[in-house]
Amino acid sequence: MLALKIVFALLGLAFTLFGYFIFFRKKYSLINGFDAAFKAGQKDENYAKRLGLIEFTVGIALLIVATILIIFW
Repeated sequence: MLALKIVFALLGLAFTLFGYFIFFRKKYSLINGFDAAFKAGQKDENYAKRLGLIEFTVGIALLIVATILIIFW
């Protein structure tokens, strides 16, 4: 059970940080292949913002789950 708590906490932290850097700091280079797809016109900035927001939200959710597991289990 300890391993599950650690995995949730680390994944939550990673997703939150990547989502923060992509959505708020506009570091789109963290997205695999985005620069080439952006230059080719296949993906736009809205795609990157949506992806960053999704990652940020999932990261926060995983951190909440990890906190609940640590407190109650």
